[in-house]
Amino acid sequence: MSRRLTVRRHAWPIRGSFTISRGSKTSADTLIVEITDGDAVGRGECVPYARYGETMESAEAQVRSVAAAVDDGADRSDLLDLLPACAARNAVDCALWDLAAKRSGLPAWQLARLAAPKPVETAYTISLDTVDAMGRAAAKASAMPLLKLKLTGEGDIERVAAVRENAPGARIVVDANEAWTEHHLDAFVPALSSLGVEMIEQPLPAGKDDALAGYDGPIILCADESCHDRSSLDDLAGKYGMVNIKLDKTGGLTEALALREQARERGFQVMVGCMLASSLAMAPALLLAQDAEVVDLDGPLWLAEDYQPPLRADGALLHPPERALWG
Repeated sequence: MSRRLTVRRHAWPIRGSFTISRGSKTSADTLIVEITDGDAVGRGECVPYARYGETMESAEAQVRSVAAAVDDGADRSDLLDLLPACAARNAVDCALWDLAAKRSGLPAWQLARLAAPKPVETAYTISLDTVDAMGRAAAKASAMPLLKLKLTGEGDIERVAAVRENAPGARIVVDANEAWTEHHLDAFVPALSSLGVEMIEQPLPAGKDDALAGYDGPIILCADESCHDRSSLDDLAGKYGMVNIKLDKTGGLTEALALREQARERGFQVMVGCMLASSLAMAPALLLAQDAEVVDLDGPLWLAEDYQPPLRADGALLHPPERALWG
């Protein structure tokens, strides 16, 4: 075998800062995996996430732990047994998909037996801030058809109201990132419904969301931190109506496609989300996002620099990747 896996770190500078309930970022810190086989090079990118106990060091060590097996010809199905669902596995898995596409001359969507991808409309995130600042941000983004608001608890109704006032024509979804309590949920839902909010993402902490059992409110709830791979689905039934599938949580496109199929079979709506990363990380997720009810792949829109060639974006419309980028 002439294969060789390499991994490197890359920090993509963000325009301004990006804030959620757990903190702020000024750069998107990623790992880029490349697998070379002759003249073909497959690439994948991941974002190690502290919320799941991941660091750049631990994720890089996980990638290196499978390098010899990949060099010896391990494929995507082998990888499912070599690493758990994690960011590191995502980068390697997506690099293997890209390599297979480059070597075969067939696009990744054909290898995955999917329909040819079409452009998708992504949500645009309004970062957590003061009421006035989020209102100003909404005014600047008012042409975006779908806004996703990062929330935190007290003051959230005022934040959403300010966004609604400044972007009256936009659809709105909100993401609490586990920051709410049952009290917040009970108190907020009627007001958020009156403001036209269509979905609430992960209102309660993962592992403490049994209180959602039997929820039948007017706004659909979406599991993010509570949903990682297919093994998560049993615990989500009766609590959430939608699942957020992210490649860094599923450990790659291979598991993500299987999770999407099972989620659909079990009656869940699907959201396809992302960590803050470059177009290289978003490209495989575009295949996953083709029939999703909510698409949240705006990571590259926040960056001051991007992978080349980047995904082409016409406002909120993301186009399928050029093969030189991925797949």
